[in-house]
Amino acid sequence: MAKNKKLYEYLSQHAETISSTWYETIEETDPNSIYASTDPAVIHNLKSQNLAFNYKINRIFIDDEDVYLPILKEWAFEVTQDQEHLKTPIHYIIREFVRVRDLYVSYVKEFVHINQDTVKGEEAEDLYHALIKAFDLVIHIFIEEMYKNTSLQLQAQKDMITELSAPVIVLFHSVGLLPLIGDIDTVRAKLIMENTLHQCAEKKVTQLYIDLSGVAVIDTMVAHQLFSLIEALRLIGVSSTLSGIRPEIAQTAVQLGLSFEDISLRSTLASAIASDLKLKKV
Repeated sequence: MAKNKKLYEYLSQHAETISSTWYETIEETDPNSIYASTDPAVIHNLKSQNLAFNYKINRIFIDDEDVYLPILKEWAFEVTQDQEHLKTPIHYIIREFVRVRDLYVSYVKEFVHINQDTVKGEEAEDLYHALIKAFDLVIHIFIEEMYKNTSLQLQAQKDMITELSAPVIVLFHSVGLLPLIGDIDTVRAKLIMENTLHQCAEKKVTQLYIDLSGVAVIDTMVAHQLFSLIEALRLIGVSSTLSGIRPEIAQTAVQLGLSFEDISLRSTLASAIASDLKLKKV
């Protein structure tokens, strides 16, 4: 990387001007973008982040890559944790990186012109190349950090949705309902087992209705997981009743050789509850 302490000092002296020029020339109308915000706190934070970036990127002209790169990575990591940036479409952010880079190129050109007696030809090209390379690295780092952060958020949301898709609802004293809806794959089936056992123990449920009326398809692996759930519930003192098995599932179960003979079955949830209440009255 090309080194030039005078250029570093020149850019550092103009860091605030570069930042102000960048912000004042933003053209943004998308309300989802941080760059269109009118919130004073958001604007102040955005300006501070940009100015901090300017001072850090300037160090490419005095430090080795193994020194300045971790500093830039730390900056990128902090910004990608910012909720306002997370809400902003990534192509807007890249656009602003490019605008800042173009401002820097103009300042480096000005520096080269001022110092044309000492900075010539190949050295000037090296400075331009160093600047472009540094910005390319930062953009790559930023996109990578943004992807990591977004992936973690999506996974957390997916886990929450999966957990909420299999809630144990207490109907009345020690009696609960597990309504299953939608497609169930092996991953979700495993989570259903873990969550159901935990919730039954936590809510002191001793009788559980597992309603399958919202499930259209169950394959062999999922069926075995369901049987394992019923057996595990039995081991912790919870009796289970399956209700709402669709004809398609019943047909598939027969074709797969699955047996429900040791499991309490009812055609509908209503009939299951009514039958049990009737037995209790007797």
